[in-house]
Amino acid sequence: MKQRVLSILVENTAGVLSRVSGLFSRRGYNIDSLTVGVTADPKFSRMTVVCTGDELILEQITKQLAKLVDVRDIKLLNPDESVCRELILVKVLANAEQRQNVIAITDIFRAKIVDVGTESLIAELTGTKNKLDAFLNLLEGYEILELARTGITGLSRGKDDVRFLE
Repeated sequence: MKQRVLSILVENTAGVLSRVSGLFSRRGYNIDSLTVGVTADPKFSRMTVVCTGDELILEQITKQLAKLVDVRDIKLLNPDESVCRELILVKVLANAEQRQNVIAITDIFRAKIVDVGTESLIAELTGTKNKLDAFLNLLEGYEILELARTGITGLSRGKDDVRFLE
């Protein structure tokens, strides 16, 4: 099984997210990660979809997405030719004695402490999936109270494959 990251430029219209995700569910395909946000041009949104399957299934997904009316462009984000990141917020139980150790771990990963309470703190970290997983592995000795991950988002490198739409 292969994993593929697709950057999909869509018209920013009501129901576009439902139509794209519906395509996956109708065909029994799974979405591993999905992020959506408006682009520099408010008429368009960019969806970053991570999906897994064999080569035939992944090709079929791409072809079916291209047929949707709202889809204006699809790019495969190859790891060597793109930049992909994910954001994580993690709330850790940390009393006064544990706090310095948790802060030391966040410093190693260049994470930010964005909230501190008497018994907990919230760290914010952006990076690759592997970096975030390594961060969470080091926090295994502490109680994680809450965790939120954004999912992967990305762009291709350079300006050669930028598509301007009207």
